[in-house]
Amino acid sequence: MYGSYTGHTRRGRTGPARAAAAVGALLLLSGCFSSSDSATPKERESSRPPTQQPKAQAPFWVNPQATAARRADLLRRDGKAREAELLGKIAAQPVAEWIGVDDPEGQTRGFTQAAAKADRDALLVLYNIPHRDCGQYSRGGAADGDAYRRWLDKAAKGIGDRRATVILEPDALPHIEDGCTPQEFHEERFALLNEAVGKLKALPRTKVYLDAGNPSWVRPAGRMAAPLRRAGIAKADGFALNVSNFQTTRANKDYGRRLSALVGGKHFVIDTSRNGNGPLSGGDHEKAWCNPSGRALGVPPTTRTGDSLADAYLWVKRPGESDGACKGGPDAGQWWETYALELARNAD
Repeated sequence: MYGSYTGHTRRGRTGPARAAAAVGALLLLSGCFSSSDSATPKERESSRPPTQQPKAQAPFWVNPQATAARRADLLRRDGKAREAELLGKIAAQPVAEWIGVDDPEGQTRGFTQAAAKADRDALLVLYNIPHRDCGQYSRGGAADGDAYRRWLDKAAKGIGDRRATVILEPDALPHIEDGCTPQEFHEERFALLNEAVGKLKALPRTKVYLDAGNPSWVRPAGRMAAPLRRAGIAKADGFALNVSNFQTTRANKDYGRRLSALVGGKHFVIDTSRNGNGPLSGGDHEKAWCNPSGRALGVPPTTRTGDSLADAYLWVKRPGESDGACKGGPDAGQWWETYALELARNAD
């Protein structure tokens, strides 16, 4: 579902397709090396660093060259103040950066250096597991286990000793539990995730959350306990819920508490990027997760959740990027401004 920048979609996840552009932009900001970002010089000149929330409330870095920020500036210059204001709601928030297949070391180094320069934490998603997304919208991933290990080593090297929070492999475990991933790949996947947790936690300032689906996917919550244990949850900081989905924050917290009790009291984070109106009710399954209409931006990212087990509300899915080629949307992970404006408008 999330592809190394091909997009993450099934079950309502999407995120990566723009990695190369985003990385280039943040590398430009951090002064690491020349930008490959798709923004024109004129667009870069007009981009303004967004106003950040207080660090104690939301310690994560806001990318001032994100698509929403660039588009808001262009709309503002074109006299479309209302549309610019709506996209500004997205541009002002810290949103996860999805690490793609090409140059993972350069990407993670660029994002974490830019974040460190702003005295913030980088929020990253690693999404390159072999046999990703069961051949659906965000199919792909590393060719095999050894290729994944090499990719992961480069991503970890790029993070180094800088602060980062990593959401590890969305869908990888739920797709085992729901039967989507063939049995022949299960053992390798558990081994790769376990190794990934260990390598990332060996970094001095990196937090790691294994993806555990959402309350509407693998039920009851206890079904996710054994997969999490086999994937190394004991070494991780916790698990992530609702990535690219629309389930309510309350439903996720209830699910998270039940699951936490089964995995040693581990904490969790919740993706609130598009759950402001909750999930679409009724209809077939795809309608509920793939670009459903009437959805809204959720609670802005924060570490002040009021729940001792919920470490943060995060925007892991990038609002405005398509879940897949459904309901008139572009390919998974591609910017869809009509949908971005709807999410922001519905959050008024």
